[in-house]
Amino acid sequence: MGRVAIIGVGQSAFSRGYPGSIRELCFEAYKEAMTDAKAQNKDIGASVICSSPEYDKQRSPAGVMAEYLGLTPQPTFYAETLCSSSSTGLKLAYSLVKSGLHQSVLVLGFQKMSEISSAESQERMGRGADIQWESPFGTMMPAYYAMYARAYLTHYGVTEEDLALIRVKAATYGPLNEKAGFKKAVDLQTCLSADPVASPLKVYDCCANADGASCFIVANEQVVKDLGIAKPIWVLGVGAASAPVNMAGRDLFTGLKVAQLASQEAYKMAGVSAKQINVAEVHDCFTIAEMMAYENLGFAEPGQGKELIRAKATYKEGHIPVNVDGGLLSKGHPIGATGGSQIRTIVLQLRGEAGPMQVKDPQIGLVHNIGGVGLYGNVSILGR
Repeated sequence: MGRVAIIGVGQSAFSRGYPGSIRELCFEAYKEAMTDAKAQNKDIGASVICSSPEYDKQRSPAGVMAEYLGLTPQPTFYAETLCSSSSTGLKLAYSLVKSGLHQSVLVLGFQKMSEISSAESQERMGRGADIQWESPFGTMMPAYYAMYARAYLTHYGVTEEDLALIRVKAATYGPLNEKAGFKKAVDLQTCLSADPVASPLKVYDCCANADGASCFIVANEQVVKDLGIAKPIWVLGVGAASAPVNMAGRDLFTGLKVAQLASQEAYKMAGVSAKQINVAEVHDCFTIAEMMAYENLGFAEPGQGKELIRAKATYKEGHIPVNVDGGLLSKGHPIGATGGSQIRTIVLQLRGEAGPMQVKDPQIGLVHNIGGVGLYGNVSILGR
């Protein structure tokens, strides 16, 4: 059915304690994306709403959001793969458009995490693991990723300073991103002297919960032509994978298998290699997660991700810029909105519209979005 493009992107500011309702939060991202695409509701064939349930009180939010945004009677669908929900939304939207079922699909991800306490939020995150065999023992996200961090520190000679350097990079770019929740620069010593959360991870090694929404519009070539889209960004490849939920089924020394498999699928579909990626957004929920992503995506050999951050190769001026919008570490992590925010960043980069965060003349960008502790993995490759 021809090529598939992203024609509009939008995002609310990510913050702690958004004062409005989830409808109002979603409207902010929706309005920006629709304005960006110069589209009207009649131009949207279907919608995919993405979030992770249990963080707000609304059940089955897809119909509620579609009604509020005026996207009825078009069909609406709900997608949930924990933290990777809205990049799963891209795969679904791509499939619906590529198959010819719809000419265009709007994908909207959101989460308003401030409706519950931090303790309640951590408990719900723990339930993203197996509720029979793991989460009853008090497992939480920082502890899970700390297991990977300890394995990497021990096996590959990664240091706590290497992890802190990733946060310093994130804090370099967070102040440049008007949508980021955390705009304060952080130096290396501050990161290293921070209180431990789950050793060896400290406060600044961890991203924070946030409220936020993101939105993007996927369409076929005819819609691109009809709407006069000057800078369509084409979906070149979409890869996805899943992994055993219980940690007993994991190898902690090889990063996240879902990222490896999803990236291989996406590279093959796009007909490119890791060396051809000009800018990337990776799921840095913790500093160790970004370190593992360098290797899982093929930017570095196993155990050599530390060399990239030491050499500042993943800075804006480096040969593989990563998370130059501040990443989750600076933006915050509103679970259902995170993947869409990453996609928005790469779209803006490829258009040359990323402002002070702009990488020099990128042609191909990558989005790496992980759900849970590597339970779900999505890798999307976009190009001019």
